[in-house]
Amino acid sequence: MNPPRFEVEALTEYATSLLIAASMPADRARDVAGVLVEGDLLGHDTHGLDLLSPYIADIEAGRMTVHGDPIVVNDRPAVLTWDGRRLPGPWLTLRAMEEATRRAKACGTGTVSIRRGYHIACLAVYARRVAAQGQVLMLFSSAPAGSTVAPYGGTRALFSPSPIAIGFPTSGDPVIVDVSTSITTNNLMARLKREGKRLPAPWLMDETGTPTDDPAVIFPPRAGTILPLGGRDSGHKGYGLSLMVEAVTAGLAGHGRSDPGERFGATLFVQVIDPDAFSGLDVFRAQMDWVVDACHDNPPVPGVEQVRMPGERGLALMKQQLRDGVAFKPSIVGALEQLGRKYGVALPRASH
Repeated sequence: MNPPRFEVEALTEYATSLLIAASMPADRARDVAGVLVEGDLLGHDTHGLDLLSPYIADIEAGRMTVHGDPIVVNDRPAVLTWDGRRLPGPWLTLRAMEEATRRAKACGTGTVSIRRGYHIACLAVYARRVAAQGQVLMLFSSAPAGSTVAPYGGTRALFSPSPIAIGFPTSGDPVIVDVSTSITTNNLMARLKREGKRLPAPWLMDETGTPTDDPAVIFPPRAGTILPLGGRDSGHKGYGLSLMVEAVTAGLAGHGRSDPGERFGATLFVQVIDPDAFSGLDVFRAQMDWVVDACHDNPPVPGVEQVRMPGERGLALMKQQLRDGVAFKPSIVGALEQLGRKYGVALPRASH
């Protein structure tokens, strides 16, 4: 059976209406809804509208702040540091991108460091938007309160999956890299556990360090961990990336795992780079075009039609879903319908 599909505009309006009903100001609700829907458009369905229920639950519980602005901690021509006050993560990140872009145009690079933000959904969304404007985005995120990933060689959870994203322009579609520093993500583990499913490989460890494909081991009362990127063979690489993310997020923002008390939220590093401040956008594109062509022309291994660029499949899916509607798993549709009934907002009819 084909999954139900929904028109993008109707979905965005639905999500916006729900967030407004949950007390989020309309302009912020539109930003959050737009980022979530774009995550689904790009195929990141664990970081799209599937997040709407937990976001609204956190508004109700006071874990997300919906009013007010971030507090300026430090402000220099090319650098800005905010206390995010647990404001809506997508809205806050979009404001940080605007600030970083403005400073990049003046200084060549612009960086916004954020402590005490909120979950920011799909990083690829921000990378695509900045790259589409002819800029380069580097975006790192950590969750100081989240500990599901052990350092390489250890068995006790210490890090969050801590995603890294970069987006850069070419003469064609932008290249979008969005990866975790762990071998998989918390959201996927939560979904598989709910559905009673297992992983395709032993990407986790139980409390004794034994590899397993059972997502239940990372949830209480169990105390298993997610392996760092590279797994048991080369997880020292993911471990190194985790340390890098800690330095540029918690270290620069001045808030992280060492702080006492409640550490809920996201700590962010948002940097925009203007190629025109270096050798120029045209030269940048020419260099990246050559690399893209060389990757595409690289002889593929058996079973692979062509080497793809990171983000290429997501961008193709986005174009197709903008035309045909966004497809959802039945479990996500059910959660959205339940949320709509609670707030008296009807889920739009599936287009087909």
